[in-house]
Amino acid sequence: MASAASSFECKEKRTSMAKPSGFPSRALTMIVPYGPGGGSGQIAAAMAGAVTGHTGVSINRDHKPGGSGTVGMTAYMAAPANGYTVLEHIDDASSAHALDSSRPHPGVDLVPLVISQVTFSQIYIRTNETRYNDWSSFVKFVKGKNGKSTIANVSKEGSMERVTMKFITESAGMKIQQISFDKGAPRYGALLGGQVDALFEQPGDVRKFLDAGKFKPILTIFNERPSVFADVPTHKEMGMNFEPLLRFRGFYVHADAPYNRVQWLQWAFQRAYCQDSYQKFNESKFMTVIDSYRDTAGARELINGSIVQYRDVYKAMGLDVK
Repeated sequence: MASAASSFECKEKRTSMAKPSGFPSRALTMIVPYGPGGGSGQIAAAMAGAVTGHTGVSINRDHKPGGSGTVGMTAYMAAPANGYTVLEHIDDASSAHALDSSRPHPGVDLVPLVISQVTFSQIYIRTNETRYNDWSSFVKFVKGKNGKSTIANVSKEGSMERVTMKFITESAGMKIQQISFDKGAPRYGALLGGQVDALFEQPGDVRKFLDAGKFKPILTIFNERPSVFADVPTHKEMGMNFEPLLRFRGFYVHADAPYNRVQWLQWAFQRAYCQDSYQKFNESKFMTVIDSYRDTAGARELINGSIVQYRDVYKAMGLDVK
């Protein structure tokens, strides 16, 4: 089931649109700056399938992980701006620009076709863990290890995950080693195999491990308890007074692409969000807890607000904001 907001948006969208001058006359390419096993890989597959399902246009996915999205972004910006290559990206694009304004601005140098996932983060442990079983006992364990405990996370300093963990460790008065993984599958495997003590991730990305009873959340980084995780405390309940940074994922095209092609892509991707296949995917990934849909205007508002938020955070952290 779609949320009320997305149902309304979908009713407003036309179900068909003529191809401008025959565009696209061949398959599109979607550059994905992360591996196929993580959240970006999953949403890229779901959105590509939804676009193809209602337009008949195939989309070839090209995964280019590395540098928390910078490798894929660099490759995308070097591709021809003809509309045949689109980009999947996350809030890392906004935080990268916030730290260094020479990096592409995802709301200016790119046209956001649609933001189709907005979600919160959690900290997970193995369900069969015996050394700790909730947030309080985990903090006690971490403090007892004198900085030698570990948590799987992404690699880029200044990313949403790294900034949030800085807030958490400072608030809790603990030190923990963050083990870097750019790809989702090795990150999840590290927790599953006991190579790390905990995992920072979003619930939809590890849904299969939650359903299988392998992982369990011990902290939700959101201002209130989502009903699906009603028994998991929030960071604020644990005495952490910071505004949570949200993970958002969406799809983009180069701002220099021909305008009529951009219009068609906006329609194709926004309408794809409304397809039953994509709605079922988002529902299965806990992506209806927060309204996940943003059209181009709404995406730019979200992106611009995030850039301001990250710049304020980086300045407070003493980072060199360029």
